[in-house]
Amino acid sequence: MTDEIRNFRIDVPEFDLADLHRRLDATRWPRQLPGEGWQRGVPVDHLRQLAGYWRTGYDWRAWEARLDAFPQFVTEIDGLDVHFLHVRSPEPGALPLLLTHGWPNSFVEFTELIGPLTDPRAHGGGAGQAFHVVVPSMPGFGFSAAPTEAGFSVTRAGQMFAELMRRLGYERYGVQGGDLGAYVAPEVARAAPDRVVGVYVTAGLGMPTEADLPRLDEAEQAFYHQMRQWAGVGVDHHGLLRAAPQTFSYAWQDSPVGLLAWLMHKFKEFTWTVDVPEKAIDRDLLLTNATVWWFTGTSGSSSWFMYDNTAFAWPRGQNLAPTGVYSGPPGIRRLAERDNRITHWPAGNPGSHFVAMDEPYAYAADLRAFFAQLP
Repeated sequence: MTDEIRNFRIDVPEFDLADLHRRLDATRWPRQLPGEGWQRGVPVDHLRQLAGYWRTGYDWRAWEARLDAFPQFVTEIDGLDVHFLHVRSPEPGALPLLLTHGWPNSFVEFTELIGPLTDPRAHGGGAGQAFHVVVPSMPGFGFSAAPTEAGFSVTRAGQMFAELMRRLGYERYGVQGGDLGAYVAPEVARAAPDRVVGVYVTAGLGMPTEADLPRLDEAEQAFYHQMRQWAGVGVDHHGLLRAAPQTFSYAWQDSPVGLLAWLMHKFKEFTWTVDVPEKAIDRDLLLTNATVWWFTGTSGSSSWFMYDNTAFAWPRGQNLAPTGVYSGPPGIRRLAERDNRITHWPAGNPGSHFVAMDEPYAYAADLRAFFAQLP
């Protein structure tokens, strides 16, 4: 292992872009099955329209240039190349902040958030608390190398990201995480407890399990049973990717519409504040994430988090550094405090699962509020 950090730039060959367009043009569309709306999955008419825009209206080169405007780098850690953005703030005294993305997302998740965090004055706010932002691509996602053996874990990812921050020279920093990042971010604190000043989690802490039922009040028990019913609706991607990620990866790797349908199905489930994902998250942003997945061929390799687990489990967090939560409920704070030192637990923040995409300014404000109250 060396500490070398190499410059990186996205530069998709024209042949690959033409191949994407050819495959979109050659899509074999299925018949629409009986049922209302999204009852059977992504409606054919909806996906046809979105795929048509991806083919003729969406401008990858413009988005490629926008992503390339962020300083990007690659460094080898633990035998794997890690791709990351490193955007320094113009504000003196900015706190370094590591942002860890979720599944089925990528570093694209933070495209709209980076500006408000690094340069709040340029985004309609005061100097406030600004951040130097580091956004790694998870191993097996985007432009980061995929794990080459079974047994890769969130602990190992957290250790790699702690090493990345050490390599960048940051001795004191914060960590953010949502979705998969909510599992990885606490592991960074465990790997570098003397450096991480706080861990900010989007949601998921304090979620009750069957073992908690005896200590829940009536309202909390009702919520638990409602949550169980909700969990039975939709596609269990944890179970699917735990069982046969290789099988499904053939279709996702070969058909851009197949990949788009899978991603949009999950984003539909994750954007519960609206009836279609594009009403919460900009259509071009959703397609940019899908295009990164397509060009990097990471639909299969991104499943490492699922396929070595025996069952789904909520993130537990850590108690080495203070923890802030963007959206506490429906988690239960006293349950979260068994494993975390909670110092920030608001109620009523807007947004859905990938809040950095649909409410970046509210997310940035709350993230600043958490880190501002830390010593």
